[in-house]
Amino acid sequence: MARADRPALTPAATGGPLSTESARRAVEAVWRIESARIVGALARYTGDFELAEDVAQEAVAEALVTWSREGAPANPMGWLLATARRRAIDSFRRRSALDERYAVLAGRLAEGETSSGATTPRDRPDDLPWDPDRVDDDVLALMFVACHPVLSPEARVALTLRAVGGLSSEEIARAFLVPVPTLQARITRGKKTIAAARVPFELPPPEERRQRLGGVLSVLYVIFTEGSTATAGDRLLRTDLAYEAIRLARTLAALLPDEPEVYGLLALFELTAARFPARTGPDGEAVLLEDQDRRLWDRSAIRRGLAAIGRASAVGRGLGPYGLQAAIAACHASASSVPETDWERVVLLYEVLGRVAPSPVVELNRAVAVAMANGPQQALSVVDELVAAGGLSGSYLLPSVRGELLARLGRTAEARAELELAARLCRNVRERSVLLRKAAALA
Repeated sequence: MARADRPALTPAATGGPLSTESARRAVEAVWRIESARIVGALARYTGDFELAEDVAQEAVAEALVTWSREGAPANPMGWLLATARRRAIDSFRRRSALDERYAVLAGRLAEGETSSGATTPRDRPDDLPWDPDRVDDDVLALMFVACHPVLSPEARVALTLRAVGGLSSEEIARAFLVPVPTLQARITRGKKTIAAARVPFELPPPEERRQRLGGVLSVLYVIFTEGSTATAGDRLLRTDLAYEAIRLARTLAALLPDEPEVYGLLALFELTAARFPARTGPDGEAVLLEDQDRRLWDRSAIRRGLAAIGRASAVGRGLGPYGLQAAIAACHASASSVPETDWERVVLLYEVLGRVAPSPVVELNRAVAVAMANGPQQALSVVDELVAAGGLSGSYLLPSVRGELLARLGRTAEARAELELAARLCRNVRERSVLLRKAAALA
């Protein structure tokens, strides 16, 4: 909905009382959709990121009770904002009647509140506590705050999913297979770090924004990667996490339409997610690329991904690291089978990616493409160089690829040993099963 078309907020309910379960579903739906806008508006309003999230959560708790008793309001987001704003004012009052921030807030409400605390018609939910024309800026600022470089990588991911994505601590902890107290401690430390560093709730200036955008994109990349191939557990895919990353990437693309790497990342997400329906079997077992039924691939997601690559190319001067990875994914998406894939182009793209953003993982993926284009012997030389360099020590990926190449070269005993090593190092049950199955077949 366009900003100018936002409905006026009213305190009226849309119907009668709701059951506890209906109220919970209504609150959860609003929070999942609007949480970033709500927390962002409150953070700018209070100037305190931690307080903004705290009072937003208090408003959610109050909504669960009030909506079940009185029914859902006509504008749920406005109700939550108004309620959270009052909670923020109460918090400042409790801290100190002379607190400078309270004075600022009191001044804003001077026209709508009497000295006795009674309210006038102006102090109602449709008295917007934020500027509607800045709502999108608030969401963007929230992303940059949640991904601030002063935070640890783990805290950035947790805060982004919590504050921007609207996920609960339980959902995030479950997705990353960590105890809820551990996840909550990360979030708490992150908030305290932001406060201690006096990180302002505002959009960084354009120059700094470009410098810090890479950090925001890397957080979304980590979230999506964990969703598309879980590092541990008994599920290969965590689609809820992957689709949340896609939603955030779409939001970022809408807010930064002239940043090519944002579109490159979105394209990578869309093209990778297009293969989700074919990547697992009926029992959740992993299905290898060569065995996937490509008729199950999501053609709409492929079209969106290709359009995003086109946009990245149009607004930039060549593709960046995420755009190059998306271009590689596009080679797979446009091929009718593994043999029909343009492997020479894939090798070339990996070579360019290796120059733009060198890493052992990029080299390992290039080796896989080299094996398909030029045979396993040449690829094995690349992998052996990685082994000697020790860049992927402890990762199951390196022995996994090396085992595959050795098997294709007929060095069965060595291949089996490498695949068994990869299985021992792999923490994901589904991928481990594939590795053990390959090793057993070589016996």
